[in-house]
Amino acid sequence: MGRFDWIGTEAFRQVDGRLLRVTRACAAGLPFAAVDPDRLSVEVEAGVEAALVVLHGSPDETSIDVRLAEGASLALTEIFVSEAFVECRIRQEARSRCSVMTAMFSSANVRYRTDLDGAGAESELDGVFVAGGDEHCVVELRTAHNVPDCRSRSAVKGVAGGRALGEFRGLVYVAPDAQRTDARQQSRNVLLGAEARIDTKPQLEIYADDVKCTHGATVGMMDNEAILYMRQRGLSLQQARSLQIEGFVDDIVLRCPLDAVREALVGAVAEKLEKM
Repeated sequence: MGRFDWIGTEAFRQVDGRLLRVTRACAAGLPFAAVDPDRLSVEVEAGVEAALVVLHGSPDETSIDVRLAEGASLALTEIFVSEAFVECRIRQEARSRCSVMTAMFSSANVRYRTDLDGAGAESELDGVFVAGGDEHCVVELRTAHNVPDCRSRSAVKGVAGGRALGEFRGLVYVAPDAQRTDARQQSRNVLLGAEARIDTKPQLEIYADDVKCTHGATVGMMDNEAILYMRQRGLSLQQARSLQIEGFVDDIVLRCPLDAVREALVGAVAEKLEKM
């Protein structure tokens, strides 16, 4: 696991077993961490805040089930350094908040299913994948606004080089009478070569009329004018390319709420780009 080995140390409270129940009594202190779980249920008590990091360092299948009680808050960070397949189900009650950061540095497949079941619930997801060689990264989201007055936002950025393939599939569902929904979905991607490919498919399925819902997707090459500008100031072509892509990806990575994890993610991005 290299750069992320320390996540399995005393810097975190390690999750033993398949259930993490966060109560007021155990909420304070170090963030929680789980390394290569095959199944994990997370329950956060009403009004409690928690942070959890999940490291996928083995080619396994993982099922994660998250339940947030009324007013609960969870910051979930998932890091992929091996070809893991993950199903993550998130259920949120009134005024709860779940923020997810997902970062892929190898082939991986992750599916998030979020149900906003209580008024005032908020869901945020920031994701990034950096794929090279023959790697294949898949990010799939389904966010269901089942009741009125909920908010969701997702922003996923992808980079693909070599013969890599990236896929983003996102669906925002707004149930009948889920009025005053506010949902935003964005997918932005950069290709580093002619053989790389990224497929993106954001979707909206809306059955209420008083909503604010937007989605967008872009796939393009690097900004040649910006690269030329940097080269005129003494940078090599490789340095200019790396700086541009790092800036593009780090915009997402820097949103990670845990300082030490955020710094490690920034370093992992730079390390991966050096190999592409």
